[in-house]
Amino acid sequence: MAIVELEKISKSYHRDSLEIPVLENISFTVPEGEFLALMGPSGSGKTTLLNLIAGIDRPSSGRIRVAGQEVTALSETQLAKWRARHIGMVFQFYNLIPVLTGFENVELPLLLTKLSKKQRKEHVETALSIVGLSDRKDHFPRQLSGGQQQRVAIARAIIADPTILMADEPTGDLDRKSAEEILTLMERLNREFKKTIIVVTHDPHAAERAHVIKHLDKGELQ
Repeated sequence: MAIVELEKISKSYHRDSLEIPVLENISFTVPEGEFLALMGPSGSGKTTLLNLIAGIDRPSSGRIRVAGQEVTALSETQLAKWRARHIGMVFQFYNLIPVLTGFENVELPLLLTKLSKKQRKEHVETALSIVGLSDRKDHFPRQLSGGQQQRVAIARAIIADPTILMADEPTGDLDRKSAEEILTLMERLNREFKKTIIVVTHDPHAAERAHVIKHLDKGELQ
């Protein structure tokens, strides 16, 4: 079953009277449980495409369906609720809150749910255990290595059991060893926990871990 369906997606940005096309006529599907890598040079539209699928941005034309929901038809309020339920995001620079511990950073998305404090604690401990950081839960981001910070970010992304895990250059700021650990973790999430994963990368080494690689160039799918 296709978990993501893109139909003739185009995206342009307007700067004064100038129209700048970023994506042109993109169509593809992502089956449930897939591990997909989107590759392409800087400026090829990879992050824009990721943001469209995640409902962070809207296409200029075309339709996007994720988990049976036409994302392009939702209001901003509906989108926010839908994202919280279905999308887990991981970024290149972790986006952790420096004054919160690892535990508190991972717990953040759950503060918007109806879970009790005890239930939240159980969820956080499970997520930190999955990423191998149970012993670092009381550390602040500055006390963690880059690889550890990215693992905290992944724990936060999976805490609400999203339909899709999306990662934008997740190894871009890491040394080779830490990058390997993050990629192995993502493989495990896909294999053991059946997570559908879409990762944007310009690193062929990272893309090799995916089942399917799609190339974007100048806004078009190759």
